[in-house]
Amino acid sequence: MSAVKSHQDRPGDAEREERPRPGGVFWWLRQRALGRGLFVDPARDNFRTMTSLYSSMHPADSVNLGTRTHGAVFNLEYSPDGSVLTVACEQTEVLLFDPVSSKHIKTLVEAHEDCVNNIRFLDNRLFATCSDDTTIALWDLRKLSSKVCSLHGHASWVKNIEYDTNTRLLVTSGFDGNVITWDTNRFTEDGCPHKKFFHTRYLMRMRLTPDCSKMLISTSSGYLLILHDLDLTQSLEVGTYRTLRSRRTTLNADGSRTPGAPRHGNDSSKARPQASLREGTSPRNSLEVLTPEVPGERDRGNCITSLQLHPKGWATLLRCSSNTDDQEWTCVYEFQEGAPPVRAVSPRRSLRLTHYIEEANVGRGYIKELCFSPDGRLVCSPFGYGVRLLAFDGRCGELADRPVTETTRLREVRSVYSHSDVVLTTKFSPTHCQLASGCLSGQVSLYQPRF
Repeated sequence: MSAVKSHQDRPGDAEREERPRPGGVFWWLRQRALGRGLFVDPARDNFRTMTSLYSSMHPADSVNLGTRTHGAVFNLEYSPDGSVLTVACEQTEVLLFDPVSSKHIKTLVEAHEDCVNNIRFLDNRLFATCSDDTTIALWDLRKLSSKVCSLHGHASWVKNIEYDTNTRLLVTSGFDGNVITWDTNRFTEDGCPHKKFFHTRYLMRMRLTPDCSKMLISTSSGYLLILHDLDLTQSLEVGTYRTLRSRRTTLNADGSRTPGAPRHGNDSSKARPQASLREGTSPRNSLEVLTPEVPGERDRGNCITSLQLHPKGWATLLRCSSNTDDQEWTCVYEFQEGAPPVRAVSPRRSLRLTHYIEEANVGRGYIKELCFSPDGRLVCSPFGYGVRLLAFDGRCGELADRPVTETTRLREVRSVYSHSDVVLTTKFSPTHCQLASGCLSGQVSLYQPRF
């Protein structure tokens, strides 16, 4: 009886016997379940697996269409469920493939009257294409025999398409300098209502952040325009490009600004006469103009040819070339305002250069489209006749897990050469561990891990 009482007087002994041994698998799982330890988020625990997968990428199949008449591959886009891979071609065609079996589904012959530049899915069945013929076309996967409708509004080549899922507004940009919004809630066979949202000279690419709170616009003169607190229902009547040039803010590699340059918010009200003010908040569609500095190009201008955004909205990915076209760089700039909560932020700057790498500079005069992996851990960059997989560190870690230090070079995980011509575009599948690339001669290559 006394022995039982003695045992009951020490309940902690029994609890300690039931707890897993420190260092064991069950102990590690228990610590993670309790929110303790270095790797609490399960999504960040699998860096070894992700590194192994990415470093073992090999050409899985090649959709060699070089003998066809469609010409170069300018853009690749997967459907959101990963079941369809679409290919935008130089010679008016759009190709559709099953990315798992690599089988050809259909060719949209004469989808446009000129080069097809970009494809964007609105959902799993509806997608839009844009072209040098100045039009945008809507298509339905369930009925590909004809377009849903054609949209007319641009005066020059239409280069890219974005989609705001909150308002269901289609957003397009072209070499006429216009950004136009299209109300897909009210489209008919004759088109849908549209209005000019923004205009600037030398426009190259336009992107929306994943939450559609910002719009980024790159220019051939090296400027990066950011519209903060975005409201696409308003139209902005901005001044001439000379007015924007006089308000530019130089962004250095360390994130600081050139002395004497205006800070974000200063003097930008002149560029948004129609932006409404809300009490206690910043104005909608406030404009910031940056000139991101590229390593090795401090004394020369740059052309920002490719613009992509991190899938979590943490950073922007730029491909820049020098004005003399003898150097190319891939750079990652982290958003300071929208960075993960573990980071210290500064209201005086929106972007900070975190990573960079020099490119091969093969195929001068052609735009090479980069992409992030769906989890944001990897960058795929066209590299000569192949592709190069780049990571923020040697473990394929997330950008948020990188310690705040000085600007560093991107780490090369793997380079794969499977094309006979210059690679122009790359894209990760949103659902499978698969990568696609397209080149100047019309070949599309698919890559998957091989063990």
